[in-house]
Amino acid sequence: MTFSLVLLLVTAALAAGLKYGVRRVVVFEFERGLKYVNGRFTGILGAGTYWFTPFNTELRKVDTRPKFISITGQEVLSADGVTLKVTLAAKYQIVDPAIAINQSENYQQALYVELQLGLRELIGGAEIDELLAKRPEFGARLLERKKPAAAQLGLLLESVNVKDVMFPGDLKRIFSQVVKARKEGQAALEKARAETATLRHLANAAS
Repeated sequence: MTFSLVLLLVTAALAAGLKYGVRRVVVFEFERGLKYVNGRFTGILGAGTYWFTPFNTELRKVDTRPKFISITGQEVLSADGVTLKVTLAAKYQIVDPAIAINQSENYQQALYVELQLGLRELIGGAEIDELLAKRPEFGARLLERKKPAAAQLGLLLESVNVKDVMFPGDLKRIFSQVVKARKEGQAALEKARAETATLRHLANAAS
């Protein structure tokens, strides 16, 4: 290859670079880069610096750090017909960027809907007494149920927690009265036990 031909090729490459604008993209440690050439996905890029011409190549960066999603004040009906407002929080992370971006228009919205439907199914199969007694367990149950669905979205569902359960006003008053009566009953029982112990002590002293 002659010097003039090499010079011509270099000049052409420089001209193309100036025309189409060679771009520099930095993919950080907490990101992954999705590379597309002529609209086709060609691979995932790790952390590093990349140069490309945008006329036929696109690099889309995806943040893979853990994220949180919240479902606030979701109205659900329990198995015994009580309408509740439930708030839950979930933690997730993108583990397969190609699936998350290429196979879902909005992976976060898709996960939201999955959790919303799962919450309705879970609460709808339980009565109020069970929900009150085992509320911490419901988040763990929902996590196990929805992990496979999250995986199909390219996500790892790490945790789900039921943060708050709100009852209708009349039911809330009834529960308050029950709790108050229970506390008063416990106080009366403790008082009776103390009086019995005192009488026993006096009887032993007199004998």
